[in-house]
Amino acid sequence: MTHWTKTIAIGLTGASGVHYGLRVLRGLVEADVRVYLLVSQAAQVVLKMEAGLGAPSRPAEAERFFSVYLGAAPGQLRVFGRQEWTAPVASGSNPPEAMAICPCTTGTLASIAAGLSQDLMHRAADVALKEGRKLILVVREMPFTVIHLENMLRLARAGAVIMPANPGFYFNPQGVDEIYDFVAARVLDHLGVPHRLAARWGE
Repeated sequence: MTHWTKTIAIGLTGASGVHYGLRVLRGLVEADVRVYLLVSQAAQVVLKMEAGLGAPSRPAEAERFFSVYLGAAPGQLRVFGRQEWTAPVASGSNPPEAMAICPCTTGTLASIAAGLSQDLMHRAADVALKEGRKLILVVREMPFTVIHLENMLRLARAGAVIMPANPGFYFNPQGVDEIYDFVAARVLDHLGVPHRLAARWGE
C-alpha cells in the first residue's frame, strides 16, 4: 500500500485512558490511513503504567515500535519528536486532514487554547485550527474546573470538537475493552474513518 485513504495526526498525552488512543490508532491503521503520531513525555509513562508498553523516546525507535505493535505497513506510521519543527504537521502548507488528541490532558487543552505552541503537538493543533481542519480533543479529567470549561468553550468556538471520554452504557458492555471501543468509535466517526468497533444506535 503506497496510497493512503487520508492522513491524520494523533497525539497521545499523559492523561489516563491511553487505551482510547491506542484503539483509535489501530482503527486508523486498519483503515489504511497514514498516521502522524505525536507522543508526549508523560504519555510514555502512562503507556507503561496502563498498557504495559515501554515505548522508546527516540522518534525513529518509537516509529518502529508502534509500527510493529499496530501492524502498520511500511511508511504508514510516522513518529515525530516533540521539538521536530520540520515535521509536516508544523506548517499550514502541509497539514494532515484532521487531528485528534486522545486522551488529552487539561494542560494540553490550556496550551492549545492559549495558542502557546510550546511543542510540536501544540503547534500541530494550532495549525489544524488555523487551516480549518478538524481537531478533536478527547479530554479525560473529572471534575472540570471553571478554567477547564472556559478553555473548552474557547476551543469549541474556534472550531475544535470537544469530546470528553464519556462512554455510553446503553449497549450493555461485557468488559472494559468494549468501553474503550465505544469512545474510539466516536472519534473515528468524527474523523470520517470507517470501522467496526461498535454497533450503531438502532442496529
